[in-house]
Amino acid sequence: MNTERRAPLDRKRVADTALGLLNEVGLEGLTLRAIARELDVKAPALYWHFKDKQALLDEMATEMYRRMVAGAPLDPEDTWRERLRKSNHGLRTALRAYRDGARVFSGSRFTGIEHAEQMEDNLRLFTAAGLTLAQAVRATTTTYLYTLGFVIEEQGVEPLPDERREGFDIGERARTMSAFPLSAQAGAEIFTDYDRHFEEGLEVVLDGISARYGLR
Repeated sequence: MNTERRAPLDRKRVADTALGLLNEVGLEGLTLRAIARELDVKAPALYWHFKDKQALLDEMATEMYRRMVAGAPLDPEDTWRERLRKSNHGLRTALRAYRDGARVFSGSRFTGIEHAEQMEDNLRLFTAAGLTLAQAVRATTTTYLYTLGFVIEEQGVEPLPDERREGFDIGERARTMSAFPLSAQAGAEIFTDYDRHFEEGLEVVLDGISARYGLR
């Protein structure tokens, strides 16, 4: 008789298991049935904790956020630009740690208020720099949406770091589009060197915030 006691089935255990499975099967393959099989329970057991898949995705996004901010205290000496730069680089790194991580995060609703502490600190920093609350919200959400959208597109080509989706051959693309030379050459900029691409794009957004609101 097997007397080994399994950890109790709770929301955190289900979300942790789902995040681990996500890297293997991706968002499309992440079904409640597959998660239940991984946990060695029947699928109906999961409905005690999550009413549907979106509720589970909300908890997964929340757990991703918890892991992202764990051990990463905010620096009170940050300028508004440094804070946005750090937080968005951190967000991109966190999303890329999971297959379809950005798609899981996109549109999800946090199940707790852990994010409120960082949000409050950011808004305090930006309003102290001279922004109104509305402008501070616009600056933070615009950079967030830039990062989220960037990683969604990035993961369409590179689902995980050092993994490239089949069909994105830059040379073949250039040959196919040879009648449109500038567009053909643009492929090397669009579909490679995502680190540089992200960095430059983020700086463009930050420069735009600075110019729009008269910040240094």
